Amino acid sequence: MVDPLAHYLKTHEWVRPVPDVVGEFYAGISDHAQQEMSDIVFAEVPRVGAKLAAGEIFGVVESVKAASDVFMPMSGTITAVNQAVEASPEVINQEPYGFGWMIRFKADAPDKLSDLMDAAAYAHFLSEIAH
Repeated sequence: MVDPLAHYLKTHEWVRPVPDVVGEFYAGISDHAQQEMSDIVFAEVPRVGAKLAAGEIFGVVESVKAASDVFMPMSGTITAVNQAVEASPEVINQEPYGFGWMIRFKADAPDKLSDLMDAAAYAHFLSEIAH
């Protein structure tokens, strides 16, 4: 399942604009990523105020199978973190695009969203890597 409102990285992070807040975005890991990881047992998010460049590691998720770094989709400053994913990381498995968001950030260049894959391109990418 892909979120039609989100954009994606090839490393399986998603990013979606915050409704009614220009230049701010939510980000987390995709449904595909959480399925591949299986039962997520730990999640780490950055501190509010951290300034990160696109491609930098902003967090970690660990499952019973593996640990994975989570990468910043666009350069920006963390404005909020979802403490629920640290307290109950399984929420990422249950709702990766909903209550399982990991960070909220103010993008340095919001127009860079168009550099990422839209939902259709990500779905195509997933079909390509499945073969």
